[in-house]
Amino acid sequence: MFDATLKDRELSFQSAPGTTMFLHWLVGMVYVFYFASFILLLREVLRPGVLWFLRNLNDPDFNPVQEMIHLPIYRHLRRFILSVIVFGSIVLLMLWLPIRIIKYLLPNFLPYNVMLYSDAPVSELSLELLLLQVVLPALLEQGHTRQWLKGLVRAWTVTAGYLLDLHSYLLGDQEENENNANQQPNNQHARNNNAIPVVGEGLHAAHQAILQQGGPVGFQPYRRPLKFPLRIFLLIVFMCITLLIASLICLTLPVFAGRWLMSFWTGTAKIHELYTAACGLYVCWLTIRAVTVLVAWMPQGRRVIFQKVKEWSLMIMKTLIVAILLAGVVPLLLGLLFELVIVAPLRVPLDQTPLFYPWQDWALGVLHAKIIAAITLMGPQWWLKTVIEQVYANGIRNIDLHFIIRKLAAPVISVLLLSLCVPYIIASGVVPLLGVTAEMQNLVQRRIYPFLLMVVVLMGILSFQVRQFKRLYEHIKNDKYLVGQRLVNYERKSGKPGTSTAPPQSSQE
Repeated sequence: MFDATLKDRELSFQSAPGTTMFLHWLVGMVYVFYFASFILLLREVLRPGVLWFLRNLNDPDFNPVQEMIHLPIYRHLRRFILSVIVFGSIVLLMLWLPIRIIKYLLPNFLPYNVMLYSDAPVSELSLELLLLQVVLPALLEQGHTRQWLKGLVRAWTVTAGYLLDLHSYLLGDQEENENNANQQPNNQHARNNNAIPVVGEGLHAAHQAILQQGGPVGFQPYRRPLKFPLRIFLLIVFMCITLLIASLICLTLPVFAGRWLMSFWTGTAKIHELYTAACGLYVCWLTIRAVTVLVAWMPQGRRVIFQKVKEWSLMIMKTLIVAILLAGVVPLLLGLLFELVIVAPLRVPLDQTPLFYPWQDWALGVLHAKIIAAITLMGPQWWLKTVIEQVYANGIRNIDLHFIIRKLAAPVISVLLLSLCVPYIIASGVVPLLGVTAEMQNLVQRRIYPFLLMVVVLMGILSFQVRQFKRLYEHIKNDKYLVGQRLVNYERKSGKPGTSTAPPQSSQE
């Protein structure tokens, strides 16, 4: 795929062992994660009991940490060997074999251009992290993408079930269950009239009621056709062919579309395949989404279609404005601030001039923004968390442009601009007025950002400790002097000032 040999991998590992191990571990973790996600989607479609050989991650009784402690070592070794065989076979089926076919049918298509250049204006490593952490989750977390994939799996399962007479094994007897449910009242009326119990019927009915009381069971009976092992073998062969074709499409179509679109911009120059793959993936997704929307709108008439197109055009314009602010300006400022505070002081000596690449800063800023947003949503309640939750709850269809700009974009951009501009003004405008040397000016310009960061962090720690000491003081004071607490209803006094609100007293003569 990348025109590399084992010797190239060995040299890469010898030159940078930590980076090589991290990249291979990251790719393996992403592969295992999406494989497990696909298995969870299969469980939603297939009959309970088909995937009996795979552990259900949603099972409340499944405790991997407890099993890791209590099970013997040979059980873990057996599971490890089985996992390696399964994952390795899928890698051979969906990567090695499709690559051989692509090289035979399309000799000029491979290898992918993923060369890492040290003087490149954009870091491909940051682009790989951006693709794995932003692009793929953004596509797969979309409800439409999951529904499309689930629909394709269901259609393939129904087709394979009817071709091989395994519909009952794969999906269960749903139609028969519905017919039995419709005929159940009639059968119950007939039983009441006959009053002749069938042997074992009451015990079986009670047993089924107990099993189905807590929801769906882990196994559902099915009808076993003739020559069942042969049909299962043909099903596995059909599944392998389908996975092979799907892998061929995924390895070629997005890259073809991305290369064709990027050729209008860059010409014949070689581009990193992360650009082309991400561009082609988004174009394919948008095309499928547009086709499905038009198919859904066609029966409603031309007027409704024009109205929907007008509404979606307005929504797309609002989304583009929000994307430019939140996905363009904010990550760029955040990445530049991170570069000035952390990267430049650690990597560039004082006698050298640091170089800043906006695209690389933007790519890293997207990752930082995603991490900060996740930490904010997991943290305590404050204004930024409230605003992000409100924007997420509104969604794209009910996007409020004025609210996002006034409550989220403007404050965040203002804070980032102040964090970038105030140290620069101090270092370049105030310090030269003090009559210091050029070396001192350079030192202040290069170290003022991390110094101010340390000051802010120190002030935050001090304020946190002051609040903790105040709480400790109140706790000690209450333990020593507090006698008791009583809840008293608050009653607002009615009447004008100066008038008595006491109730009238009756006097006896």
